[in-house]
Amino acid sequence: MILPVVFHPDYTVPLPPGHRFPIGKFGRIKDVLLEDGVIPPESLVEPPPASREWLTLAHHGFYVDAVLTLALDRRAIRRLGLPLSDALVRRGRAAVGGTVLTGRLALEHGLACNTAGGSHHAFAGHGAGFCLFNDVAVAIQVLRSEGLIERALVVDLDVHQGDGTAAIFQDEPEVFTFSLHCEANYPPAKETSDLDIGVPPGTGDDVYHSVLATHLPALLSDHRPDIVFYNAGVDPHVEDKLGRLALGDGGLARRDRYVIETCREAGVPVACVVGGGYADDLDRLARRHTSVHRAAALVAASADGRARVRVAGGRA
Repeated sequence: MILPVVFHPDYTVPLPPGHRFPIGKFGRIKDVLLEDGVIPPESLVEPPPASREWLTLAHHGFYVDAVLTLALDRRAIRRLGLPLSDALVRRGRAAVGGTVLTGRLALEHGLACNTAGGSHHAFAGHGAGFCLFNDVAVAIQVLRSEGLIERALVVDLDVHQGDGTAAIFQDEPEVFTFSLHCEANYPPAKETSDLDIGVPPGTGDDVYHSVLATHLPALLSDHRPDIVFYNAGVDPHVEDKLGRLALGDGGLARRDRYVIETCREAGVPVACVVGGGYADDLDRLARRHTSVHRAAALVAASADGRARVRVAGGRA
């Protein structure tokens, strides 16, 4: 299969000079994937922007309306950490639409990736931590409302706890939230996911992978999700400005391949979003983010190979 990869030009919009959110990485992720031949141009799919109706499936109407009309107060904007503008709203709606489309494509093909998404600090009634809308939460609710899925598993491996996602789904037994994060990191006050594992600063590749491998197979077999939304944040990397963990490039690649392969071997579609990652060198950061797309492309190619072997065997 050709791996579907979702991208929208509005993923990158202007921010004030010196702003610490590296928003330029999203366009560069797409460029690196094409330049390195990870995907062909025909893999790219552009999403429609999220509608107000979609957004209110996971967010309170008053918050959605305040964002769409640029009416957030100063306190809300300060908590968000981004200057509110028409361009930022377009970006937020595009990113949510991208994750909805990624979910649809994953259900169709078994595997799909966004080049943005993972805004897990957005709550039902407010944004936070550079997250305007919770794209994964909206996508799950859209797919559920359309009868495409009943149960979902969120595997959140961003270095920061997925507090907004946990809060949105706290009373939703059909949606299981799993967050593996650095315990001594943002947010200072954690929410309660269905499974939270906080590892100490400095945790490296082997311990991290052992923790992940201890829990993921059981979550798939016990919860029996119709889809997994995988937040592949690269801020656990040892060089990340906001991370505090110590995964290397190989550790991230191993993590991403393991999550995708484990889910696919269990027969569960996987929708991947990029999550957090912070560095001054946007090219280096974007390349780091493509770890999940490279892993997905390898898994997709392996699935093609196995299918060809089965067909050839049947003809023999």
